[in-house]
Amino acid sequence: MRMGRMRGFGIAAVAVIGLAAASAAAAQKHAAAERPRAREAGIVIGTLPTGPRNAIVDVPGVRVGHATVVEGDDVRTGVTAILPHGGNLYQERVPAAIHVANGFGKLLGITQVRELGELETPILLTGTLEVWTAADALVGWELAQPGMENVRSLNPVVGETNDGFLNDLRSRPLRREHVLAALADASTGNVEEGAIGAGTGTVAFGWKGGIGTSSRQVEAAGSRYTVGVLVQSNFGGTLTIAGNVVGPKLPDPASIRPGPEAPVADGDGSIMIVVATDAPLDARELDRLAKRAITGLARTGSSMSNGSGDYVIAFSTAPGVRRIRGKPAQGAATLANDDLDALFVGVADATEEAIVDSLFRAHSVRGHRGFVPALPLDQVLPLLRR
Repeated sequence: MRMGRMRGFGIAAVAVIGLAAASAAAAQKHAAAERPRAREAGIVIGTLPTGPRNAIVDVPGVRVGHATVVEGDDVRTGVTAILPHGGNLYQERVPAAIHVANGFGKLLGITQVRELGELETPILLTGTLEVWTAADALVGWELAQPGMENVRSLNPVVGETNDGFLNDLRSRPLRREHVLAALADASTGNVEEGAIGAGTGTVAFGWKGGIGTSSRQVEAAGSRYTVGVLVQSNFGGTLTIAGNVVGPKLPDPASIRPGPEAPVADGDGSIMIVVATDAPLDARELDRLAKRAITGLARTGSSMSNGSGDYVIAFSTAPGVRRIRGKPAQGAATLANDDLDALFVGVADATEEAIVDSLFRAHSVRGHRGFVPALPLDQVLPLLRR
């Protein structure tokens, strides 16, 4: 779901929001038709098969929702929600781990996830100064769920990247209703990418970044599992795609319809990486999986600069490893260490492709401090095919 910022209540406000949302949806649909995913353009990363939709929602039960907040010339932000399953996460928790590759960022909920090895809320991604608004709305949403009447503690997990070039983040435009809209929008079929939700105002390698997603199917211990990844790309480095260093061969993004300022292609930024799998893994194994996602990030040419927050949140949706509140652990068997290699390959490849897709699918955006062009696919694709 994409929506403009709400300024009030009543028929007039709803009508304006509806028109803005319809216009944004139409623009996104038009841009999507012109900007294929990497695989649709013939760029194949790795050798493992993808899931049916090549997205994190290929992992059974995982839901994704977006709310995009666009207002005037200066507000370009949003929120993206990732739900591990469709039930009450507080009552039916999933094992989880968080890996910090570089900690210049704001990630609420990290200490409890590391201590207990589990998620008890959906994951939200948004802009830097919107984290606390998003967390407050998430807490209210979860406490309102059936069976939560006596809950006195809750650990919302909210991550961010800084969208301050395209978005007037100091105005803190995100509102509770935007967060609720993203949660309500969450579905098992959502594969929307690019300048949407938490990716609305992000920049990667000087080009328009955003939301990207990919998945891989792997064989482990005689069974087939899915590893899915969703990224919020907003970082710098030397753009590399499928092993080809293409960044220096492209025009300077700042030279394309420059604004009063230009984003720094190799400077500070951040990336949030969310990894889901239906393989039965515990928190320790998920930590190992999360670390391998950074391999995929490195392949894209990330410099992981001083001011970049580079985080991976990984969880397993396997029913046997969930933790039912008030009941003893089920004691389900998890995969052995020797069986994890295929998952390691899958998460690295899916992370790399998700980042590339976040660039391929994003359209150009003008915002608060200037203009950020979309990656010029007409120049990139010949370089890759060559």
